[in-house]
Amino acid sequence: MHDPRELLEADLAVCRASLAYHSKTFHAASLLLPPDVRAPATVLYGFCRLADDTVDVEGGRRLALTQLRRRLDGVFDGRPQPVAADRALAAVVARYGIPRALLDLLLEGLAWDVEGRRYESLEDLQDYAARVAGSVGAMMSLLMGTRDPAALARACDLGVAMQLSNIARDVGEDARMGRLYLPQQWLRDAGLDPETWLADPRHSPALASVVQRLLQAAEPLYTRAAAGITRLPLACRPGINAARFLYAAVGQEVARAGFDAVQRRAVVPGARKLKWLALAGLDLWPSQRLLSAPTLPACEPLLAAVASVPVPERVPRAEALIDLFSRLEREDRDAAWQRSAA
Repeated sequence: MHDPRELLEADLAVCRASLAYHSKTFHAASLLLPPDVRAPATVLYGFCRLADDTVDVEGGRRLALTQLRRRLDGVFDGRPQPVAADRALAAVVARYGIPRALLDLLLEGLAWDVEGRRYESLEDLQDYAARVAGSVGAMMSLLMGTRDPAALARACDLGVAMQLSNIARDVGEDARMGRLYLPQQWLRDAGLDPETWLADPRHSPALASVVQRLLQAAEPLYTRAAAGITRLPLACRPGINAARFLYAAVGQEVARAGFDAVQRRAVVPGARKLKWLALAGLDLWPSQRLLSAPTLPACEPLLAAVASVPVPERVPRAEALIDLFSRLEREDRDAAWQRSAA
C-alpha cells in the first residue's frame, strides 16, 4: 500500500490549477501567503470548488450532496476517495485540527442552493453567507494557527463580507440561473416584486438601491475584519489583507457601474489589483479597536464548531507535509523564473 504522502505532490498540483483557473481574485491574494499556509489553503479551496461544482454539475440534485457527505466521511475517517482533492484534504484536516462541523455547515449552505432557498432579510442572507464563506474564513484562521475566539469572529466577518460582495456582483448572472440572493424585503421596499423581477431581470434605479444597500452592509464587516488581522502571524497578514482589499474592490467596481450588476459583471482592472496588492503588504498593523466586537449571530455556530475540537499536536508526518509544500512552492518559483528567462 502506498504511503499517502507520495500522492501529495500531484494532488496539490491539481488543487493549485483549480484555484488559478476558477478564482483569479483568491489566487492573486494567495500569492502573498507564506508557503506553509498557501499550500493547505489551496487544498481547502480545491475541495470547496469541487463541492460547489459537483452540486452544479449534478443539476442541484440532493444525491450530489449525499455523495459529498460520504466523501467527507472518508476524509475524516482517514479513508479518502482516490481523488486529488479528497486525499489532500484528509492530510490538511488532520494536520490543522479542522472540525468536521465547519465543512458540514458549508455543505448545508450548498444544500440551501439546491433547495433554491430565498432570503427574506439581511440576517437570513448572513446565515447563508456564514455557511458558504464564513466557514472558509474560520478554516483559514486555523491554517494560520489562530484559534482565538475574537480573531476567529473577525475571520468569519471577512468571509461573510466577501460573500456579500460576490452576491452584489453576480445579481444578473444568478438571476439568469433562476437564483435570487438579494433580501426579498429590500426588493419590496424598493417597489420590486421578487417573483416578477426574477422572471425578467433588468437593471433599474430601484434595483441599484438594493445592490447599494447590500454593499453598504458589507462595509462594516470588512472594517471589523481588519482588526482580526492583528492577531495573525505577521507573514500571513499581506495575503489576508489582499483578500480583504480585492473583494471590497469588487464592490467598488459595482458602484462605479452605477450598481448595475445585471447587464455587466464587475471586474477589478489589473492596475487596481496591483495597487491593492501593494497596499496589502504595507497595512500590517490596522486598528484593534473592533477586535472584540460582538460575534455576528450567523457566525456563532462556526465558533462553536472550532471550540469543540482540541488543538492538534504537531507530529513528524505533518511536518514532512509542510516541508513538501514548501519545496513545491520553491519549485514553482524556479519554474516561473526559468519561463521568464526563456
